[in-house]
Amino acid sequence: MIVPMHKAFIVARAAQRDRLLDALGALGVVHLTPVAPQQAAPQERTLAEVARLQTALARLRTLTATGAPPGLAPLEAAEEVARLVRQAAEKNERLTSLHQQAQRLALWGNVRLEQFQSLAQAGLDVRFYAVPPARLGELQAPCVQPLGTLADKRRLVAVVARGEPAPTPDGAELIALPPRDRASILAEAAQIDRQLQQDAQRLTQLAHLTPALEKELARLEAQAEITVATRGGLAADPLYALQGWVPAEKAPGIAPALQEQGLPAAVVCREPSDEDRPPTLIRAPRWCGPIEGLFRILGTVAGYREFDVSVAFMIALPIFSAILIGDAGYGAVLLLGPLLRWRKVTGLLGEQFTKLLMVIGGATIVWGCLSASFFGYAPYQSVIPVNMTDQSRFLMMNISFTIGSVHLSLAQLWQAARLFPSPAALSKLGWALFLWGMYGVVRMFVLGAPLSFRTPWPYCLIVGAALAILFAVPSRNVVKMVLLGLANFPLALLSTFSDTISYVRLMAVGLAGSVLAGSFNQLALAAGTLLITVPALVFGHGLNLGLALIALFSHGVRLNMLEFSNNLGMQWAGYTYKPFTRRVNQEIES
Repeated sequence: MIVPMHKAFIVARAAQRDRLLDALGALGVVHLTPVAPQQAAPQERTLAEVARLQTALARLRTLTATGAPPGLAPLEAAEEVARLVRQAAEKNERLTSLHQQAQRLALWGNVRLEQFQSLAQAGLDVRFYAVPPARLGELQAPCVQPLGTLADKRRLVAVVARGEPAPTPDGAELIALPPRDRASILAEAAQIDRQLQQDAQRLTQLAHLTPALEKELARLEAQAEITVATRGGLAADPLYALQGWVPAEKAPGIAPALQEQGLPAAVVCREPSDEDRPPTLIRAPRWCGPIEGLFRILGTVAGYREFDVSVAFMIALPIFSAILIGDAGYGAVLLLGPLLRWRKVTGLLGEQFTKLLMVIGGATIVWGCLSASFFGYAPYQSVIPVNMTDQSRFLMMNISFTIGSVHLSLAQLWQAARLFPSPAALSKLGWALFLWGMYGVVRMFVLGAPLSFRTPWPYCLIVGAALAILFAVPSRNVVKMVLLGLANFPLALLSTFSDTISYVRLMAVGLAGSVLAGSFNQLALAAGTLLITVPALVFGHGLNLGLALIALFSHGVRLNMLEFSNNLGMQWAGYTYKPFTRRVNQEIES
């Protein structure tokens, strides 16, 4: 649930400002908000250093420390990491360009331009021509050497004569020597490659300083927070005032806690007004903790007056992901891989998101067993109704549309429960019914299922549309209410159709992954030797699993963050509740 907040106003003597901040830090319940935000902003230098350290840590946390630890201060190390990363991007770009140049000069071989200069000094004239194949016999010179075929089917020919240039036939085009020879280009590429290896080795040495950088980052963030807290108050001698947000159940205890510390202060707490934007503190069930890892990666926070969707997402996402991945073997990799490399994986992805991947892996194992898919093999597929073969695609589409209708209608019913007893709740109830009517329409168009008044779907459409239109904008003016409902209805109708049919991606992506897995197996086994088959299987299934993880975000997360959230009216317009704590003061002092 989203914890109710109260706005707290705290006033003490100006001379006791530091004591007040220490006391609030010890309480650790007040999310301070500046009275004058512009004055409370930390110095630009501090913010720049925080950003630099965050960027460096994002790179160093992906590396395993090797070699001798460098003797650098944290900010110096962060500066060097930034320089090495920037140079690596420039060098890789240059390396790509050099390889492209070398590829274009492949016909010239490893000859050097200096060799042509030596031949010229010896009185030999060496020229290169692009000659049509039919004209090759017309070349008259002491030495005529074909070198290769150009892109336009003409032949590249070297013609060597002593003194005057040899005569050439019609259609022969003189080809100028390249500005650089291939050998020098490859030499530069090799040098850049060595530099990249040295830079990569230096980064692994700098990885030893990760704990020091993390400590410095915490200190600077604490310093910035202290700055906001100190400057964010209102100083009007002889008083000093602060404001912030506190969980409603903690609000009554602020004044007594300050008095216990011998700090007389006036504390006033009130419920937020309609214009206020309190921070969001979500207390979800413990088993929903892994979904917080996803929200943290996406950077999404529900607004204070929105919904806590942790339970809904924690149930729906593993189900969607299991169908999208669709293979018990891949599920085992997602479940056991993080478990076997727990420290490494949690260091990269965070503990909660790692647990989410493992939950998805477990759900995928269950679905893979139901669909008889194990790394693309189907040992008992013929005896089960749910599988990813062509024969069952209609069943899978039916399942996908049913899941979608349940998912979306629950969002509308959730809104109706929030709005009850307002008449607007009937509009949301109408949309829930209309979604089930649209379910029948989608099945008719895609699956050829019957749609008539002998089925419930037309009645859901009629009753749902009537409720959605009549109560969309409740008003005592019935004509106004109906007209506004009719104006909003067409776009919402199209949205329900597209949202419902969007769930077909569950079947489509799952089927595509199953076909790819089977194709990789066939290609690998066709090699006929284990030296090729095993690496081909590892590469193929690794690539397919990577595509499945991309599908998890682009499709599984989308169905929750867009389709479901839009039907729930979510704007994700919140910001996280971060109380001012004693830890900040302690880190500043250290």
